[in-house]
Amino acid sequence: HFKIELEKYIDYYNTKRIKAKLKMSPVQYRTHFYQAV
Repeated sequence: HFKIELEKYIDYYNTKRIKAKLKMSPVQYRTHFYQAV
């Protein structure tokens, strides 16, 4: 149960941070990141 809550929190945290920092959604960021590699 704790692991599920932790994963939800991490997902939420990453989403919020990426949007605030890069002004794009995690999906766009991931796509952008993989294209850059």
